[in-house]
Amino acid sequence: MKTIVYPGTFDPITNGHIDLIERASRLFDKVIVGIAANERKGPLFDVGERIQLASDALGHIPNIEVRGFDYLLVNFVKDCKADAIMRGLRAVSDFEYEFQLANMNRALSPDLESVFLTPAERFSYISSSLVREISSLDGDVSKFVPANVVAALGKKFK
Repeated sequence: MKTIVYPGTFDPITNGHIDLIERASRLFDKVIVGIAANERKGPLFDVGERIQLASDALGHIPNIEVRGFDYLLVNFVKDCKADAIMRGLRAVSDFEYEFQLANMNRALSPDLESVFLTPAERFSYISSSLVREISSLDGDVSKFVPANVVAALGKKFK
């Protein structure tokens, strides 16, 4: 059984994330969405809220699991008994940073592979930070995130 971990802060999960997870779910037997607590980033939603938002948004995909973590990614991947880490590349500008992370993860855990997927073109410009900013300014983010996230953002900013 091939398992992949898709890590991130998912603050909040977007339609671009969901697109990548849906496609990964067809390539792997199991996809674990690893939601990093990452308090250093000062997330809008706490890790429990992000887990719930992602779980609700991904409920239509049978072979996924959503888990939170607050420790080194390579150790989380080992704990999940996963074969690889999945990362999304929206633009060429993402590549250099992701390449550096992949090499560091391989240095820390030589057996660990990284797999990169690109989102569908219609999602390539979406980022969680842009969604938060637009929503904070009372903009409509309904075409960028699922309905449960729209509602949660509305509660945060009203």
